[in-house]
This record gives sequence, C-alpha cells and structure tokens, in this order.
Amino acid sequence: MSKIYHPQKKMFKEPLIKNMCEYTELVEKFEEDYEGTWACFADEKIDWFKPYDKILDESDAPFYKWFDGGELNVAHQCIDRHLETKKNKAAIIFEGDNGDQRILTYRELYYEVNKTANMFKNKFGVKKGDRVVIYMPMIPEAAVAMLACARIGAIHSIVFGGFSADALRDRIIDAEAKLVVTADGAYRKGKPYMLKPVVDKALEEGCECVEKVCIVERNGEDIEWVAGRDYSFEELVKNESSKCDAEPVDSEHPLFLLYTSGSTGKPKGVQHSSAGYILWAQMTMEWTFDIKDNDTFWCTADIGWITGHTYIIYGPLAAGATTVMFEGVPTFPDAGRCWKMVEEYRINQFYTAPTAIRLLHKTGADEPAKYDLSSLRILGTVGEPIDPEAWSWYYNEVGSGQCSIVDTWWQTETGGHMITPLPAATPIKPACATFPLPGIKAEVIEADGTPTEAGEKGYLCITKPWPSMIRTIWGDKERFKKSYFGDCKKDGKPVYFSGDGAMKDEEGYITITGRTDDVINVSGHRMGTAEVEAAVKNHDHVAEVAVVGKPHDIKGEGIFAYVVLKSVPVEEKDVVADEMELIKEINGVIKNEIGAIALCDDIAFVPGLPKTRSGKIMRRILRSLAKGEEVKQDTSTLEDPSIVGKIKEILDA
Repeated sequence: MSKIYHPQKKMFKEPLIKNMCEYTELVEKFEEDYEGTWACFADEKIDWFKPYDKILDESDAPFYKWFDGGELNVAHQCIDRHLETKKNKAAIIFEGDNGDQRILTYRELYYEVNKTANMFKNKFGVKKGDRVVIYMPMIPEAAVAMLACARIGAIHSIVFGGFSADALRDRIIDAEAKLVVTADGAYRKGKPYMLKPVVDKALEEGCECVEKVCIVERNGEDIEWVAGRDYSFEELVKNESSKCDAEPVDSEHPLFLLYTSGSTGKPKGVQHSSAGYILWAQMTMEWTFDIKDNDTFWCTADIGWITGHTYIIYGPLAAGATTVMFEGVPTFPDAGRCWKMVEEYRINQFYTAPTAIRLLHKTGADEPAKYDLSSLRILGTVGEPIDPEAWSWYYNEVGSGQCSIVDTWWQTETGGHMITPLPAATPIKPACATFPLPGIKAEVIEADGTPTEAGEKGYLCITKPWPSMIRTIWGDKERFKKSYFGDCKKDGKPVYFSGDGAMKDEEGYITITGRTDDVINVSGHRMGTAEVEAAVKNHDHVAEVAVVGKPHDIKGEGIFAYVVLKSVPVEEKDVVADEMELIKEINGVIKNEIGAIALCDDIAFVPGLPKTRSGKIMRRILRSLAKGEEVKQDTSTLEDPSIVGKIKEILDA
C-alpha cells in the first residue's frame, strides 16, 4: 500500500475546503441539488451583466447549455471588476528568456487590453463572433491579445508557437480566421528564433479568409512585410484609446477554440463557452491552489495549450491573483533557473509537468537546495501521470517535505481540473490523482456503465455534464458526438469518455493508467504503457522511458521500450557498459513490479525521446520507428527534430 502524506496544515490559512469532512459535505450538497449548487457558485463568482434564465439545458444532449440567457464578459471578469481594490497590484509578471522583466498591474493591463481591442475593431474590422488566430511566443502581448478578443466578443484560437506552417495553415482554414496576430519571433536558450516567416509560409495558399496580419516586434530580427496585409502592433496600438466598453455576450458564446491532434490526423477545434469555462477556471484556482490575495502563482506551461489558457491567464486573473509568464526554458542558462525565479518573485504555487520535473531532477538534482524556496506552499503537476521517483524528489527536495503536491488530472476538453488532491484536505498517495473535485461526477466504469471493482482497470468517464466542458468540435457536431460520447454509457445514456484508463483502490483513490489507445494487447492481456514505464523507471540508471506496442508473430503485440540512461559516475561506467546485462536487469524490475507478462521484447537505449516543446512525447513517431515504418508525422514541432534520425540510426544498427 502506498504511503499516505497528510497535508501540512501550517502551510494554509483559511482554505476554502479545510478537511475531508468539508469535502464530503460539499460532494453531498452537489448530489442533493446538482443544478442549484452550481447556480450558487455562478451567482457568487460571476459578475453578470444580465441574469441567466436556466441553469442547465439538457434538451439537446450532449450539446449541453449552462446558465443560458445570461450575459457577461470574460475580460471584465478578469480585469475590470478588480480595479476598485487591486488596480495597482501586479496582474502579470513577465520574465524573458534573457532575463528581461516587465510587470503589468491590473490598471495597466486594463489600458493595454482596451487599446488592443480598439485596434482590432477599428484597424482590422474584427467584430463579435469573428475568429482571430494568435501565433505568439510567451510574451505579455499574447495575453493582451487573448483578453482583447474576449473584450469585443471575438473568438480567439491560439496556435502553439512551435507548430509548423502546415499545422498553422490547417487551423487557420478550419477556424476561418479573419486576423492573425503573431510576432517577428522570440528568444530561446539565449538565441532568437522566428515566427513571422512561418506565418508567411502558412498564408501562401488556402488562407483567403485572412485579411490582415498584426506583428509584435519582439526580437528585432529582419522580417518580410507584405504591403496591405502586415501591420506593426506597436505602431497601430499606440494611437488607440484606452477606453473600450466590454461587449456583453451570452453565457454560451464561444470564448475560444483550441485545436488538439485528432486520431484521424485532422486537428479538432475544441470549443469552450464563456460563462461555464471562466466559472470553473476561477473555482479551481481557489480550490486546487488555495490562491490568496497576496499570492504569486507560476504555471510553466505555454499559452498554446489549455494549461496556459486556464492557469496562466484566465484562472489567475479571474481570481485576482498575480500570474507569472516565462518565455524561456527551465534549464537555461542552467538547471537552477526555475528555483532562482521562485526565490526572486517569492512564488507561492508552482505548477509544471512531470516531464519538466524529471528533466530538472536529471540535470540538477541538488539545485533546489541552493535557493530560498520557503515561499512555496503548493506544488502542482499536469499533463501526464507522475512517477513515484519524480514525485518523491519534487516533494522532498523542492518542497522540503512541507508542500502539498496537487497531481491534477484534466484535459483540453474539460476546461479545468477534474480529479486532484485539495491541498489542505486530501491525504495524498504519490503518483495518484486521488478524488474528483466537488461537482464532478468522475467514475471508473466498463463500457456499459458497470462500476469496476477495486484494483481493476476501467474507462474514466464523467457521467454528468459540468459547466466548463467542451461544447462541440468547431464545425463538426458528428465528430464531437463520436469522439466523446460514442464509447461508454451509464443507465443507457451516452456519457463523456475521457479516452483515459483508470482504476480505483479500496479507499476510492483514482489512479490514471494512461490513454486507452496507449494500451498494448499482449497475448490477450491489456498492458497500460504508463504502468510499464513506471516499472522501468525504478531501475537506478533509467532517466526516461517511453513504451509502445510492436507487432509480434505469437503474442499479437510485444512491448518495445525506448530508454534514456542517466549520466553515471566514472566508477560505475563498467556497470552499465553491457547493454544485454542492463536489459536483463530492467526486465527483472518489470517482472518484480508487474509480472512476466509485461517483459519487454525490445529495449533500445537512445540519447533522447521525440518531444514537443511543451514536453509531450510523440508516441506515434516511436511506434512508426519500432515497426520499421517511414515516419510521416510532422517533426518540425519537436524540441529536437534531429532526435528522430538518431533513434532510427540506432535501430537500424
């Protein structure tokens, strides 16, 4: 049984949910009056321009509507309503890759957003309902552009700044964007990189919908300016008024589209509403991160992903917090960069991905001890299950055994956290998502809705609609129903299937076992890749691992592991020199951890894994390499595109 870590009560002052009794009471309140309890929170948190007529409309399920008929404005919710009491408080603290800094107070942010909103309307003709694609680095103007769209009722679609021209083009065309907002480029690891040339290439064909391109001049590199199409952000915005009334929009008015990779190859435009999304963004900031008035919050994600939307911009600002935007990478100029920033800005909540935690552990295990991290109260993880070794280092070395770790499970489609510990209340089991938040009916079931037994794997489903849920896939309602409501049922009705597998233990704790499409069927036995990876990581010399399935003549599928080894001291090099011996040792660990059924048929020792710049491992590439197939996936979005060729050379040899 996993060791249970109880919250450090001295780290919290008047948390909203103080203990498990209060958690249970709130869960029961939702069960007794589901819609009424949501309405209470909506009335308390949202500054409504017009009251809603109906709490939840299920008449056209699964196209649910929340707080229908109500009117609000998300930019007003994030900025205007704070001006009376927080106008001189830092809203955004920006630190560039090279260490340059900028602070925007709530009043300054208000002026900048208003001027940008006026520019969008007056210079580019953007109006309510128009789509604006934002292809930007992690700079304050990106946040300003998002909020300016919200202020005038335009729908923004942020495309991660590492995507290729083809990927950008696909998203522009699908959204039928009228305006593209970009930058000349930015800085990464001390060197400039370019974005505007990618936009130019994307717009070469098929993007007739785009009328103008607005360019922020960040790194000062030479770019091509297309007359009549390209305009300088700085030159236009400086002449605009800092007064712009917030446009009232309906609760269900789309706030943004965010494209995720689809299994068919065509990106899916996840559509989020205004009221339900911003309500849950604020509530989860308060519940999961115990955000207080004087806190400084840092989420290390990029705004090109849902984590950046909800927990860099919308959630922190709706809660009236100070949020940190960071342009750089965590290991530049050295592995102490993150901890130096925590010390300098007295950061209270630090939220990052397990990939980053493992990288920081691998490259600078002793770095946290060099800095004063006493301001930290809560550590968070997001994006993938965290392995016990990384969890332990994070808890003991970064948090000094004092901070609660909130291991959050959620998705682009959910809008905000769904399953997570509550920092002042939930006893934590390492690498376990723990319990659903109040109001979220997350269940581990079979496809027919039958609950799984304790310790048995099942499908992770949300069996009741919730305010921040995806509303549809932009322009493709049938794909929406098929993608999310076509696999599992409860009481005969389709329910939201997350695509993830999970299991509950005897105490009701939920552990995410990985994507169900990342399941390997070995001799009729389903093996979750996350489970095998967790076992491999327990070998002393393994730094990172990615497991995929490979066709097997007898078993149907075999297990193929790509292993990145740690740097080892000179005196230990002879120990790891024999790869065959290492393979035996790793399989020995797997046999002990899981059983002989999970032994790896192939183990390749590689210098790194193909990851996007956000840290996501591209398993489809690894599956193609394992099968000896040509890699057809776009590798331009990888942190190191050359790694694919290096792995192929190793496998060919």
